[in-house]
Amino acid sequence: MSGKIVVDAWLADLAFPRYMDELFRLGRRFEEAHPEYEIRIRGLGFRDGAAAVARAALEGSQPAIAEYYYTEMPNALDAVDSAGQPVFTSVENAVGGRTHILGEPVVLNDIVPALRSQYTWQGELVSLPTVATTFQLFTNVTMLRAAGVRDIPQTWQDLREASERVVKSPGGPPYAITWANNGIPFQHAVAVQGGALADHGNGRDGRAETVDFTTKEMMAWVSWWRGLHEDGLYRYTGELGDWFGTFELFVDQQVAFRLSSTNDIGAAAQDAANAGFEFAVSRFPFNAEVPYRGSVVAGTSLWLADGLDEATRDGALAFMQFLGNPRNAAQYHKEHSFIPITKSAFTRLEREGWFAEHPYHRGPSDQLDLAAGVSSAPGALIGDFFEIQVVLTRAMHDVLVRGADQRERFAQATTEAQEMLDRYLAEHPLPR
Repeated sequence: MSGKIVVDAWLADLAFPRYMDELFRLGRRFEEAHPEYEIRIRGLGFRDGAAAVARAALEGSQPAIAEYYYTEMPNALDAVDSAGQPVFTSVENAVGGRTHILGEPVVLNDIVPALRSQYTWQGELVSLPTVATTFQLFTNVTMLRAAGVRDIPQTWQDLREASERVVKSPGGPPYAITWANNGIPFQHAVAVQGGALADHGNGRDGRAETVDFTTKEMMAWVSWWRGLHEDGLYRYTGELGDWFGTFELFVDQQVAFRLSSTNDIGAAAQDAANAGFEFAVSRFPFNAEVPYRGSVVAGTSLWLADGLDEATRDGALAFMQFLGNPRNAAQYHKEHSFIPITKSAFTRLEREGWFAEHPYHRGPSDQLDLAAGVSSAPGALIGDFFEIQVVLTRAMHDVLVRGADQRERFAQATTEAQEMLDRYLAEHPLPR
């Protein structure tokens, strides 16, 4: 027996090279500063974590800290132990207004507003964001200039016009734009128009009980996307969620534009430099026919188990603050292209000249600042959301490849998703 206070932390293994190595290193650094504690880190696949914690909770062996993917936030809120009690407590409530815990500065009030909104439920910050991404427009600026397009498009309409000019330009690529048929662009496209995927304020004012994928915001996005494809401007690889294929199309200069996640920025910038073209990252384009209403964020966050003894609770909270301190959050950004989760981390990077040297890394933070400046709702909280998004991608595939009527096909998708949500609600009957 070591006699140390053990804090079990089940963290999301995002499967990047040596990703968990850095988390283990941070655990050891925390132990050096707090020798009375032992941080036991276990890496879980980001899609496996919620189920693993749920099983452990029923056995009374849940970890002090659990990291959940953003689509699993309802699972964390709904998780109960064998006695039917909530597994997690609000991080904000546990901090209790303290500015330091075991000497570690509390970062809650420093979190980027858009991220704080994402992980707030009923007025309280329930979990601490760790990994943060958003969806953006990647541009081959060299190809754009060759087509006589001076400005990077900001709207769907401007992007279509620029795509037409790129394809028609001498020596231009066969297609202009690509992105993976994944659930995330649907979320952004609806959000920038001020729409929602579910009732009760997108699941924010109460549990989401119904979904609707035939709203005017969704249909506007699907119609625009379908039009690009029909007119030979959008390159569809034919595979659902084909991140790698669309990445290759962009860095091989077979297209001028790509919509993608923040965490692709570092690799895309390096390959662009190797290929010799100018690379830029800008905001997710919005529909000029309606006011811009912001965007959503993806990523992961840390949840704190309820009912911990004081020493374990404070050790867990202190480790969470340590992971989010400016130094560690800034380094996390440098290593993986993730958005700095706190304002102080962003300031640190700016002061170091990081953004001056790597301007494409500034775009995601700028996009979240734009979102915070408008009246927009945070991302949807929908039970079984990860799988429900797959239903959206299958519907879009049928529209693009089989020529399905978009309203009929997305009505069918709504029915299928509703059945999935109904099952989730039946399996999680306790109100939050």
